[in-house]
Amino acid sequence: MDKTEKSTDQQKLANHNGDQVVSPNNKVIERAIVKDWDREIQKGEDIEKYWAMEAEQLDWFKKWDEVLDESEKPYYKWFVGGKINLAYNAIDRWIKTEKRNKIAILYTNERGDEIKLTYYELYREINKMANALLNLGIKKGDTVSMYLPMCPELVISMLACTKIGAVHSAIYSGLSSVAVVERINDIKSKVVITADGTYRRGKIINLKSVIDEAMLQCPTVQTVVLVNHTGRYNDVADLRGNEIFYERLIEGEGDSCYNEVMDAEDPLFILYTSGSTGKPKGVLHTTGGYMVGIATTLRNVFDIHDNDLWWSTGDAGWITGHSYTIYAPLLLGSTTLIYEGAPDFPDPGVWWKIVEKYGVTKFYTAPTAIRHLMRFGKKYTKLYNLDSLKILGSVGEPINYEAWKWMYEEIGKCRTPIMDTWWQTETGMHMIAPMPVADLKPGSATKPLPGVNIAIVDEEGAEVKKGKKGYLVITKPWPAMFRSLYNDEERFEEVYWNHFPDGFYKTGDMARMDEDGYIWIEGRSDDVLKIAGHRVGAVEVESAFNSHPSVNETAVIGKEDPVKGQLIKAFLILNSGYDLDLPFKDGSNTMLREELKRHVRHSLGPVAVLGEMVSVDSLPKTKSGKIMRRILKAKEAGEDLGDTSTLDDL
Repeated sequence: MDKTEKSTDQQKLANHNGDQVVSPNNKVIERAIVKDWDREIQKGEDIEKYWAMEAEQLDWFKKWDEVLDESEKPYYKWFVGGKINLAYNAIDRWIKTEKRNKIAILYTNERGDEIKLTYYELYREINKMANALLNLGIKKGDTVSMYLPMCPELVISMLACTKIGAVHSAIYSGLSSVAVVERINDIKSKVVITADGTYRRGKIINLKSVIDEAMLQCPTVQTVVLVNHTGRYNDVADLRGNEIFYERLIEGEGDSCYNEVMDAEDPLFILYTSGSTGKPKGVLHTTGGYMVGIATTLRNVFDIHDNDLWWSTGDAGWITGHSYTIYAPLLLGSTTLIYEGAPDFPDPGVWWKIVEKYGVTKFYTAPTAIRHLMRFGKKYTKLYNLDSLKILGSVGEPINYEAWKWMYEEIGKCRTPIMDTWWQTETGMHMIAPMPVADLKPGSATKPLPGVNIAIVDEEGAEVKKGKKGYLVITKPWPAMFRSLYNDEERFEEVYWNHFPDGFYKTGDMARMDEDGYIWIEGRSDDVLKIAGHRVGAVEVESAFNSHPSVNETAVIGKEDPVKGQLIKAFLILNSGYDLDLPFKDGSNTMLREELKRHVRHSLGPVAVLGEMVSVDSLPKTKSGKIMRRILKAKEAGEDLGDTSTLDDL
């Protein structure tokens, strides 16, 4: 039967067998921008032709002379000779259309405060801030750092920088002063924009105190701009000599400002990785290709229409917040919802209350948040009407089957497809992801997007057979790719490009491809366990644990063993009512510890040799939700923990 002949509005989830397929329903197919997934992928086989076609959706001051320059690998260049500006495309061009009075930014927080800015209102505020930055002496190529919560002033400041050609670096507002100093000094910022505080679980977290401490070690900073976000500071006397209130800074500034004509390859922003593998890296993205990549992928993967209300929960301190919370929705002329607060305060239903209140249609979040909310049961998703949701999305890590199932059934009510997206800070845009009309396999990010070339290879760079695990690599350049690591080209080449003979981009992830060409991410290559000569992915073992009803979340590491090489040590967050040393609730007298050993061995085979299991209340994670296994490994070995400033407090 052809997909368009399907009549059911719901697709029930059968028992998990590893090859399960969930097909889209009629309504999803009818409204889809891309009707034929396979044909769209075929369009991308000629990458230059495909991305040149997609670049036409943007307004260029001057068209490019060459789509792709590969003459200095791996320093690829896209849309060579093209002239463009991100702020113009995200804001200014809509002022000339009926979208002028459409809501661009819908801000809310855990207290229920609300701010709505139309495209025209946002345009005026951006221009005021751009003029203010110019008056502070900021010019094209200068760097501006931001240490701000998810508030409208963050969006305004980022776009003001792009308007005048300044390079911005947004720092997650949960990082310590040590991490802030490192990032500001690395790029020698002249201006830092911060806030007095941020709202988190009913408290106000003091941000200015972090900046006050950091400024003692940041000699290049000439001006600190303070947003009085929570009302902690009301008097100029509270400020230091080089500090100025945001409102005072923009007071009297004109609400029109020119757009700097940017070369497609001019730097746009520098974003530091979360540090899950140690010292953070300053990832440099440029202008033209990044814009083309993120606008195209958001439109196609999430089927963005004019009447959509888009909500990505990604903070702008990370790449998801840059690409898909702020920039791509505005490049498409959409309304993007920005939320400040925790996902479980004032109660674990706060996200679903927001979905109901505003009628959110497309929702994008991380599996770690979903697993956290799963711990509170199904009560809160049933309290609110979630019928407005049309598409759900997953980002940040492979989503395990149980989280996928809960998201699909409890949030999407078996109506909404889940777009499981694989990409990185370095890629800038979605690389592996389905489209709404695709058949989905829970746990697989499906296939590479059009214009993206992926392979799974062995140590020598030769493709492995389907079903076999190998290194996930990108074999051809893509437009939103990062151009370098800031001030560290040697590391850029060594870490990403020099591993394989053919110069493939090394993602650092392990993966396998099934017989249908679907890709399954198996975890980081440096998180592979070596047990009795066999390589077992940490994510693979964690997924086996997580599939048991007693387990909410797991992290595993390898523990050295003189016989097996390594044994598995598992750190388990158990669901309420379970204890490793009490009988499993199945009517038998089997202790849960033994039941889990049996379960994991049954899932993975005899290679899954468990050495130890411990029950924990939380796992060390980055602010973006990735498990920091290196912290667990260091603790186990009694070694220095290294940089812990990016640890989350969820």
